[in-house]
Amino acid sequence: MAFVLQLGNRKIDSTELVSLLAQYQLLPQLLREMTIDSAIAQVALTEEEQTIAEEAFNTRYQITDEAARQAWIKQQGLTNEQLEQNITRPLRIEKFKQSNWGNRLESYFLIQKPQYDQVTYSLLRTPDPEVAQELYFRIKGGEQTFAELAQTYSDGPEAESDGVIGPVPLSQPHPAIAEKLRHSQIGLVHPPTKMGEWYVLLRLDALIVARLDPAMRQKLLDELFETWLTGSLTQSPTPTAPPVLA
Repeated sequence: MAFVLQLGNRKIDSTELVSLLAQYQLLPQLLREMTIDSAIAQVALTEEEQTIAEEAFNTRYQITDEAARQAWIKQQGLTNEQLEQNITRPLRIEKFKQSNWGNRLESYFLIQKPQYDQVTYSLLRTPDPEVAQELYFRIKGGEQTFAELAQTYSDGPEAESDGVIGPVPLSQPHPAIAEKLRHSQIGLVHPPTKMGEWYVLLRLDALIVARLDPAMRQKLLDELFETWLTGSLTQSPTPTAPPVLA
């Protein structure tokens, strides 16, 4: 059997190479990249896009001339054809994302928006309803601040931050808390609410509304691409390494 890789004095044939990929848990990554390459095989770039890809690649790897380019190829063990594929691959992946999901971003954003809205809020929890009511009246009456009381009386980890939590996605807090925050006015202190074993005081401090800006568009494209890729890999048979024959 022909050897496909040599490390020092060790020569590795194709059967052992597959076994090593499995041993080091690299087969799933290989299958992922092969699935991507199959999907983008028909994606073509314009001359302008090709130039952009070349410039980005040269900048990333500090390739300034043909000699540096050939040295990099040799170091990586690639052919010139493989190098060209590597240079254009990131841009072809982005074009694949755009062609498949670019026209769905607005509707997808509206569905996912609650997951990306962020809040900063203050929380104080205590197991004693009478204490919770007393602290609520102190805050409402201006006797003490929410931060002072949370630091002294809250029984949760938020006591270490003066009761302040966030900014966090609105989907992260307990559903009952998230629902109150979603419909709350900034600065409004909610009366004690029983949640499980706790009586909770809550105040919305800031709301950061997600917007479909370029960064969000890219994030959503990446999400849709990863969802598609995960589904494709789930449907594909998982490769297994053949036994190494003596």
